[in-house]
Amino acid sequence: MPAKRSSKKMSKRPSYRLKDIPDDQMTEPQRALRDAIFAGPRGKRPRLNGPFAIWLHAPQLGILAQALGAHCRFKTALSPRLSETAILTTAHFWRAQYEWYAHAPMAERAGVSLKTIADIKAGRVPKSAPKDERALYDFIKELYKTRRVSDHTYASVHKILGDTAMVEFVAILGYYVLISMTLNVFRAQVPEESPLPFAESA
Repeated sequence: MPAKRSSKKMSKRPSYRLKDIPDDQMTEPQRALRDAIFAGPRGKRPRLNGPFAIWLHAPQLGILAQALGAHCRFKTALSPRLSETAILTTAHFWRAQYEWYAHAPMAERAGVSLKTIADIKAGRVPKSAPKDERALYDFIKELYKTRRVSDHTYASVHKILGDTAMVEFVAILGYYVLISMTLNVFRAQVPEESPLPFAESA
């Protein structure tokens, strides 16, 4: 008798759409991008991955984008906890595999509870989240759904952030939408040993 097929559905991993560029094959602009990333707050790593590996194929864009990203992630008036809440909510909306894989552990380290992380990943309203996280979550969901935010929603978050951080908050969202689209279009790879955060359609 033929072996029984497992009823458990496995998420297929779509193939990466670009070629890796080894260090010894980089052009001068590609090396400049790599070195700018290594010299910044993200620090050195064995190899570029995620959006950075993708930007090697357009290094002049990558130089500008990574600098904006470094500011959005490390230098805004938002606390890391609130910033990571915004990033995870965006990653879930775009079902950005690599984004979630990279930032869920960062969110936990920044103080976002495991319950809140699980709720956002499952598409549930994080009802047990602190009021400030919940206010940002509601703002993001409304913005992505309607492409606008109501006066009430705006006021709820502005009361927490103030003018400067409010502008930076919206910039964080815009930057991580760019990241999510980049990761999804080029199919940035989550390491084989890690499960895909979101199911992929067949």
